[in-house]
Amino acid sequence: MRRFHVHVHVEDLDRNIAFYSAMFGAEPARREADYAKWMLDDPALNFAISTRGATTGVDHLGIQVDSAEDLAALKDSARAADMAMLDEGEVSCCYARSDKYWLTDPQGLAWEQFQTLEQIPLFGAAKPAAATAEASACCAPRQPAGKPIAIPLKAAGSCC
Repeated sequence: MRRFHVHVHVEDLDRNIAFYSAMFGAEPARREADYAKWMLDDPALNFAISTRGATTGVDHLGIQVDSAEDLAALKDSARAADMAMLDEGEVSCCYARSDKYWLTDPQGLAWEQFQTLEQIPLFGAAKPAAATAEASACCAPRQPAGKPIAIPLKAAGSCC
């Protein structure tokens, strides 16, 4: 199964948990002091919020897969399209140990493609006290390395 992933930075975690729980009709599958995550089946969505970002709003998008084979297939497709990627391999962040890599869309938005290997008790690896808020945001690189794939633009006047 492929599951769409969205991570949003919020200012007030409790208020946003109440909002999204009502919107999704479900409580978070995981809740921490600075983080909450819903694992929805309809629609297939991994929706996470945290208070760790420098600014509020969408931090990154992604595709979560269930198997190493599915992740390899996504990676092969990205390579075939000549998409630059930042391959992190096995990492710990967002209360999980995952195998992941990052792509960048034409606007510079980070896309994470990953397989969660196991849940862990910590948000991620310890960072030096001098680390900035940018570096602590759910492991998403602020500007993933490489060039985004060129995508033709839609005709003017079209919506969505």
